Amino acid sequence: MTDRAGTPAEPDPPATEDGAPDAQEEPRRRRRHWLRWTALGCSVVVLAAAGVGWWFYRKLDDNITTDTTAAAELQRYEKERPPAGATSARNILLIGSDTRAGEGNRKYGRDQGTQRSDTTILLHLAAGRASATAVSLPRDLMVTIPSCRKADGTRTREQFAQFNWAFEFGGTACTIRTVEKLTAIRIDHHMVIDFRGFKKMVDAVDGVEVCLKEPVDDRDAKLKLPAGRQTLHGEQALGFVRARKSIGNGSDTERMDRQQQFLGALVNKVQSDGVLLNPTKLYPVLDAATKAITTDPGLDSLRDLYDLARAMRSIPTDKVQFLTVPRRSYRYDANRDELVQPAANDLFRQLREDKPVLVTPESEKKGGDGKPDDTETTGPSATPTFTGRNAAEGVCE
Repeated sequence: MTDRAGTPAEPDPPATEDGAPDAQEEPRRRRRHWLRWTALGCSVVVLAAAGVGWWFYRKLDDNITTDTTAAAELQRYEKERPPAGATSARNILLIGSDTRAGEGNRKYGRDQGTQRSDTTILLHLAAGRASATAVSLPRDLMVTIPSCRKADGTRTREQFAQFNWAFEFGGTACTIRTVEKLTAIRIDHHMVIDFRGFKKMVDAVDGVEVCLKEPVDDRDAKLKLPAGRQTLHGEQALGFVRARKSIGNGSDTERMDRQQQFLGALVNKVQSDGVLLNPTKLYPVLDAATKAITTDPGLDSLRDLYDLARAMRSIPTDKVQFLTVPRRSYRYDANRDELVQPAANDLFRQLREDKPVLVTPESEKKGGDGKPDDTETTGPSATPTFTGRNAAEGVCE
């Protein structure tokens, strides 16, 4: 039977022997009606969730800034660069820019149209992601900077100068080429983060805990803190890792140690708080991270960054190591640094060949005299040991 529109009409409910409708049929009809609407409602919810998920993905993906200029410049010098590694190990150069350009950065000084690398870290991820080793490169280290292309198209001459000038001369590409010449290690990827981006990252994880033996009052770093254990958020965290004159002996050495401690505490907090497994905690971190960085085309998608974060998540915190390249005061200028050899080359070789590196706190060094011999070996096949720390050590230890 059909209705006037030609669609099959729902059959009349079966009748009982006396011609009355079956009393059980009406509840069955209502149940079928409810199930149809429930199925429709579930479909709408699933589609809406998928749409929201796609929107979040696109938003995060679009946050990322791609550094195509550095990629093009590095391509010009491909023949002179170290060969790519034969394993799945990766080397990522992390650059903290001291630019004053842009909203949120101007208050740290006048924008003079130039910038230098305030902090540079070579991050080595071992094959199989068994470990991660982060090596700080001092900004005052005396190195050979190759001829680099400047923003206005002119070129600098090759020169022996302090390391952070490379970023001012020719940006990321010049810094990468300088590091590759210094270490003979191929840089696979890079990330650049400015002051504002760093603060947002710290705020996204709700601050990082530190301990101070003495109170700090540093106008240059815009930092005023009491002594003791405390949690630092954006502005305070930035001042803590940038402060140089008012904490400890005022040296860049101690500042790099403090940066390593802070980054170790940050890694530890992200892993221990389950941030990477909790969507409500993960999204603010991803949003801050993707807005904060400028990266090469090989890391400029959310999928690429997620794969990197997932790889880091699988590394135990005691295998996430931080150290500074072995160096001492430059013989001709006490305000500059030079490499300690053969310790520095031993470190570069281990990373280049993806071999183990061990770190030990300064307090556990044999002799404990603080001399610049930063590596210890007991034989030709022994694993070199350098002064450093790992992320399992709390910043308050």
